Amino acid sequence: MDAVPAEPTAPLRFAVAYFGAVFVAGFVLGVVRTLWLAPAVGPLAAVALELPLMLGFSAFIAGRLLRRWPLSRGTAALAGALALLLLLAAEAGVSLLAGRDLAAHWALYRAAEAQLGLAGQLVFGLLPALRANQKAP
Repeated sequence: MDAVPAEPTAPLRFAVAYFGAVFVAGFVLGVVRTLWLAPAVGPLAAVALELPLMLGFSAFIAGRLLRRWPLSRGTAALAGALALLLLLAAEAGVSLLAGRDLAAHWALYRAAEAQLGLAGQLVFGLLPALRANQKAP
């Protein structure tokens, strides 16, 4: 049977905590990828090497947060979608802080490495629903 949130704000709290933890980890790994890994192996290979780490971390965090805020699969899917929107908005915000306008930010997605990263972000959004009702490590 699906778990029910203990409080009405649980999906929102889950989404914000999930987004925050993964965004911080992604920011740190993104700096490593950009400054050291990409120059050595190329941008696409660098993203391909970073992606399993990020998705593994995302799955771990989703599981841990689901222990704190047990959500049904449907509610977890909603929380994951909200976390994805927060992640995409934060990424656009970082792009704006870097001096790009929104058109230039969206143009980045023409590159294969950005498309691979976006695919990973979509999986990030799905992970809470996939992890719902599973035992967390």
